[in-house]
Formats: sequence, C-alpha cells, structure tokens
Amino acid sequence: MKGLAEFVMRGRFQALLVTVAGSGSLMFCWISAAVVALVILRKGVAAGLWLVFWGLLPAGVLAYAVGDSGPLSLLLGTTALAIVLRNTVNLPLAVLASVAVGGLTGLAMVVFAGASLEQIVTYFGEFLASLEQQLSQGDQQIVLARPDATQIAGMMGVGAGMTAVLCLLLARYWQALLYNPGGFGGEFKALYYPPAVAALLALLTVGLASMGASYRTWAMICVIPLMFAGLALVHARAEVRGQGKGWLAVFYVAWLIFDPVKLLVLFAAIADSWINFRQRWAPANTDIAKRDDED
Repeated sequence: MKGLAEFVMRGRFQALLVTVAGSGSLMFCWISAAVVALVILRKGVAAGLWLVFWGLLPAGVLAYAVGDSGPLSLLLGTTALAIVLRNTVNLPLAVLASVAVGGLTGLAMVVFAGASLEQIVTYFGEFLASLEQQLSQGDQQIVLARPDATQIAGMMGVGAGMTAVLCLLLARYWQALLYNPGGFGGEFKALYYPPAVAALLALLTVGLASMGASYRTWAMICVIPLMFAGLALVHARAEVRGQGKGWLAVFYVAWLIFDPVKLLVLFAAIADSWINFRQRWAPANTDIAKRDDED
C-alpha cells in the first residue's frame, strides 16, 4: 500500500490515473476515494477537487448504467470528510461529519432513487420468502421481518458513512507513512468526544430508534463516530498493556461477529467521554492522555 501512495504522490497524472480507474470499479472504488483524500490532505482542496471532477465521470456512468451509486457516494463522502480534516486538522470533527454524510446519502436515495429502493425491497422479499420455506418444518412456519424502503435507505447511509471514514483513515495513514512515520497511531488513539457531543449522539440514536423499525437503521448513522471512538479506545488500551497485533486481530474478528462486542465498544466510548480512561491508564503518555481543558 505504501508503494501505491508513493506512486500517487509522484505527480498529478499518476493520481488522476488511479482515481479514474478506481472510481469506475465497484471493487476498487475505495482506493479512488482514499487517493483523493490523500491529495486533499497533502496538496490542498483545489488539487483534490480537480481529481474529484474527473473521478465523477466514470462513477456517474457506473451509477447510470448499472444503477449502483455506491462509488459515487463514497467518492463524494470521503472528499467531504477530507476537506473537513484538511481545514480543521481535527480528526474527531472529521469523523463526526460522517453523520452528515450518511444522513445525506440516505436522503438522496429516498428522493432520487425510489425505484432502485423498491427493487432492492423486492429482492429482499423474494430471498426471505425462499429462506422461510427452507426453515419451516411441518406445521411450524417461520416468518422473517421484511425491510422496507426507508430501512434500506438507512442501511445505505450507514454503509456510506462507515466506508467514508475508513477511506479517510487510510488516507491519513498513508500521509503519516510517507511524511510523518508513526504519527497516525497517536492521532487515532486519541480519538475522543466530549460529554456534550457523546450525549447528543446518544440521544439522536435513541430518538430515531424509538420512531419505529423503519428508522432504526437511520439511528445507526449517529453511532458511527462513537463506534470509531470506541475502537480508538481499544487501540489505546492495547498499547498501554503492550498487546500486539495478534490480540487486536482477535478482537476485530469478535467485533465483526458478535453484536454484544459492538455494544460494549459503543458504551465504552460513551463512558470515556466522562471518565477519561486514557488518563487513568497512562497519565504520563501525553500523546494519548492529553486533552484540552475546555473538554
């Protein structure tokens, strides 16, 4: 990956080549988004927007021809987060902006892609009906809940927000790898939200979830910043205890598979806003523990 980052930063043409090639692919669109973010972070917003302009062409053609706007929304969402990080040099704020990216993506799907949403709902219905037949035995009938168009739009918003943050973090990692070795780790492990922000995100999550099943996926959009803050807390704890990459690999497998692990990480991030675990664990480590007095 370092070789790719070095190739992109050699010149404008190299960055353009990777951006255009990636944005026209469903499989490699994340590389295109990360490249644009890297250029914005290192060379400025104008240089990044020039790449976005050309990257939108294959992404737009793909959305029109195939009906998949994923690469398009990922490119735009990651660009927005990179601009925030470039202008503020504040990683928590850039990750927080993923709530807006996810929400706007979901709304755009509702407003502009209603027909596509209905097709997805139909596909889900047919798949679940087939699954019900396979699971049902004799008189025991299995009935599975069907997602509606609003839920599907929320799912897409969550996906757009999460992948945009991941692409931004990859770009930040590349930037540190090339120009500030070791800098990304300290910045990510310090990711934290003050009590007011954590409380607001939690209230928005509960409020949307209480509106009914159709809006529970939308509630998950508000969880994205807290989830990444929780993962940063796990990395900080692993560093303090001297646990290596093997332990973190096991943790991420458990995090992906088991929902209780996700909830534990989320609650830890919320609690950290008030308790400040990092200062308790490593008060001498200013890279992780130091926070502004105003927080």
